[in-house]
Amino acid sequence: MTQTTKTQKLLTFEEYLTYDDGTDTRYELVDGELVEIPPESQENSNLARFLFVELLKHFPFYLVAHKDTEIEVAGRRARCRLPDLMVHTEESYAALIGATRATLTRDMPPPALVIEIVSPGTANRVRDYRYKRTEYAAREILEYWIVDAQMQQITICQWVEGQYEDKVFTGATYMESVVIADWVLTVEQVFNIMSG
Repeated sequence: MTQTTKTQKLLTFEEYLTYDDGTDTRYELVDGELVEIPPESQENSNLARFLFVELLKHFPFYLVAHKDTEIEVAGRRARCRLPDLMVHTEESYAALIGATRATLTRDMPPPALVIEIVSPGTANRVRDYRYKRTEYAAREILEYWIVDAQMQQITICQWVEGQYEDKVFTGATYMESVVIADWVLTVEQVFNIMSG
């Protein structure tokens, strides 16, 4: 469950970048408000780690980010998301070299791929399927994967001529990715990691 913290005023993006409440709490910035990111369920953490290891089979380790690189997106006010997984382009990775914080601002190149693992609850589903989909498309990220354990499906949103076109993969279907042309896992194989 996502909780909004009580702040005195709405933060600008610049204020968010320097915000420090003296804790290890992680936040996303949504329309100027700090939204606490609670710990993931064990299932979601396992899925993220599994996909992280699979991505390392296709990309150099330095291009794959696991819950540690933010991306500024457009909204009514300042917004910044912290995806579960991200695959950088060489350009987006290079833009962060020397930075004091791993945040891709809107003036930096977008990553190639962002993956979100849907947490239970209606608000989380709406956020991942609707809001983040629109935000990542506006950043021209080539692919956005929505990994949904509850529905046992993976939606791959591919950026085509200014918007995302979605393909939903289930069961024994092999996922089709433009970013990872040689991906060889089925959706079933991804979700079966939970059963050992």
